[in-house]
Amino acid sequence: MFRTFSLQYQAAKFRYSSAARAQVFNNPPGPRPRSTIKSFAIYCCSCIFCLQNLEGVELGTQPSFTIWPSTWTIQPESGKIKPREMSAPTNPTIPIPPGRPETLTKEEEAKLKEFWIAVLKVFGVANADEATLTGGTGRNDKTVQQVAEDLSATAISEDPKKKKEESRKSKIGSLLYRSKKEKEQQPVSAPVPATLASNPAAEVAKVDEKDDKHGQAKDFKAALATQTPTELREAFWSMVKSDNPDALLLRFLRARKWDVEKALVMMVATMQWRANEMKVHEVVYKGESGPVAAGDNDFMTQLRMGKSFLHGWDKAGRPICHVRVKLHKAGEQSEESLERYTVYIMETARLMLSSQVDTAAVVFNMTGFSMANMDYAPVKFLIKCFEAHYPESLGVCLVHKAPWIFQGIWSIIKGWLDPVVASKIHFTKTNEDLEQFIPKEHIIKELGGPENWEYMFQEPVAGEDVALEDKESLAKLQEERAETVKRYEELTRTWINELPRPSAGETQDALEVLSNSKIKTERLDVAKSLKEGYWKMDKYIRGRTYYDRTGVIGPDGRIDFYGPKAEQTVAVATS
Repeated sequence: MFRTFSLQYQAAKFRYSSAARAQVFNNPPGPRPRSTIKSFAIYCCSCIFCLQNLEGVELGTQPSFTIWPSTWTIQPESGKIKPREMSAPTNPTIPIPPGRPETLTKEEEAKLKEFWIAVLKVFGVANADEATLTGGTGRNDKTVQQVAEDLSATAISEDPKKKKEESRKSKIGSLLYRSKKEKEQQPVSAPVPATLASNPAAEVAKVDEKDDKHGQAKDFKAALATQTPTELREAFWSMVKSDNPDALLLRFLRARKWDVEKALVMMVATMQWRANEMKVHEVVYKGESGPVAAGDNDFMTQLRMGKSFLHGWDKAGRPICHVRVKLHKAGEQSEESLERYTVYIMETARLMLSSQVDTAAVVFNMTGFSMANMDYAPVKFLIKCFEAHYPESLGVCLVHKAPWIFQGIWSIIKGWLDPVVASKIHFTKTNEDLEQFIPKEHIIKELGGPENWEYMFQEPVAGEDVALEDKESLAKLQEERAETVKRYEELTRTWINELPRPSAGETQDALEVLSNSKIKTERLDVAKSLKEGYWKMDKYIRGRTYYDRTGVIGPDGRIDFYGPKAEQTVAVATS
């Protein structure tokens, strides 16, 4: 059958009759003839099969065509088809890794539910009547201690099958609140700053600081001491951006080996770091026109020279961040500016990830490296970012053409790394080494590859950030997003707790599968609405960047690294 599809497609040059298209797409709404639907289904199947298996087939001179989810171009020199790389590839040949929303085991899904129980309790929206709209005027000012007491006392069912779940909830509650006797017997090793000592919430949590490499226990307690549940909730949904909320929580769970307590500490500490230490919102909001207007030469110098930049996909579909190590000189920029620049790059890279490919690749180009380029402070900050605040975001790191003098430096740096992060680092010397990770045709010429592309910074354009001043439009979109957030939280509570009773002839297990399937589908639909809503808000909350001006980031979030080159190729073919 597939051979028949292939022959039909070659003969038709990937076209189907205008009559068939009209019958499928142009008729008014209503039931379709079965023959039409069947023909259209066969056509779609043949599209997918042929395009995946007939790359290189001669098809004539048609310059380009699109069949979801990819755009394909005709190579002018050969008249053969070739896929054009667009947004983060939705390539069926790239398997979705384990521990993602689409690939959870029953045990992992149970852990995700447990994490959501803790998160919703911390946000003060565990019950429907407690929910308040993000960005609204209402406030839920229950103290964190009250939330902790509620969490410890939570019981969703007397059913023996649920007792394990109740035990887990109580355990999370104990993380947030310890009795006075426990506090006296088990002193906290990292005291809260003196300025917070008078706040009763400051000692709500006792956190085991063993292996607390980046001091997140302190940030966790500071967040509980200084922010209400409503403020923590708003910080979380701000951090979500265009992500699937489940996927974001799963990053923290995987990073903490599915320990819900540790994942909660890590996530709340990250929210504290983003809001108060790094002020990530300001970095993103100002974009590039902000630093230009403020005369921030330290920040802009790094952008203009291209100390690091984002370009291309590796073989696993990950966006690549290139770092030109020789362009860094210790002391030329302030530590604060280096950190803001690092966060700017990482936040921009986040927008290029997808549900299928949720990690990035980093290539350190060590060509021309000398001791003058070595600076341990930004290295430590980068390690902290990947390990503590952007968990499970690094897919692979390539150190390319490192000279012999780097061997001693590497022995020091490796000692700072988590073993999981260290395992993702590979040393490459030649193009053949790089080709194990990056398609040969997409190795840029400064790395010795054939892709004729180089980074050339484009200055901010006057008026490109005018939407940032449109507070009225933003307020309307925030109200819409708040309603979507509320709906997602409601569905999450239902997904965790509410299952209907079986009717005659139904088993509890069968009904549970059916009910959960429906809830999951609706939650996924609402998550997609959150993503679409974010991109509607994007221009009102994020300053434009080089990647917006060059068309890499589209207004709807579509990512296209190779589009301009493909368009030039087509122009040559049709001129």
